[in-house]
Amino acid sequence: MKINSLAKTRTSLAALLLPLLLGACATTQSAPSGDPMPYVDPATAARYVAPVGEEFPVAPVDISKIDPKNLRQIVDYQTDQPPGTIVVDTANRFLYLVQEGGKAMRYGVGVGQEGLEFKGTATINHKREWPRWTPTQDMIKREPERYAQWAGGMEGGSENPLGPRALYLFKDGEDTLFRIHGTTQPETIGQAVSSGCIRLINQDVIDLYSRVPDGSQVVVL
Repeated sequence: MKINSLAKTRTSLAALLLPLLLGACATTQSAPSGDPMPYVDPATAARYVAPVGEEFPVAPVDISKIDPKNLRQIVDYQTDQPPGTIVVDTANRFLYLVQEGGKAMRYGVGVGQEGLEFKGTATINHKREWPRWTPTQDMIKREPERYAQWAGGMEGGSENPLGPRALYLFKDGEDTLFRIHGTTQPETIGQAVSSGCIRLINQDVIDLYSRVPDGSQVVVL
């Protein structure tokens, strides 16, 4: 009788403890681990807030979603190009504005898909703030459902794919139809996704625009 009573007691305790044990397991498995937010240097973050004084709103950039190497920064850069030259490294997705003393201002860029990118040397014939955008005939032909509606052009503004600034590349006096410009998709920086143009984060193209005059040389590797 004592053995039976002891067995019953153990069975009862197990029945009581089982839900608690299962509950503990469930809590452990369902608790979110959550990666800690990456540290954002205040000086870097300040470069990507919404700029003031613009004709149209420029959204701030959540730089925690941008690879740090693609954020604007001064780097060591050895080149035979003179200061003031823009060098675009399409393979590594960087644009360098050459400076004195073996330095350069480096910007992360998005570049053209394979077969659509520009290569060689060009000159910035002119620059525009909040430029009007018109897709090329090749773009319309490739993706009519996307571009045909804008065959007549789109006025500058926050939704314009050129962003707040554009630098127009000419070669031998002829428009190459390639531009250095902003983007409505900062998450694409570092990728080869454009129709050939070189795109920067909007805050970065505003910065670059302020640093280079008309006539500046551009070398696209």
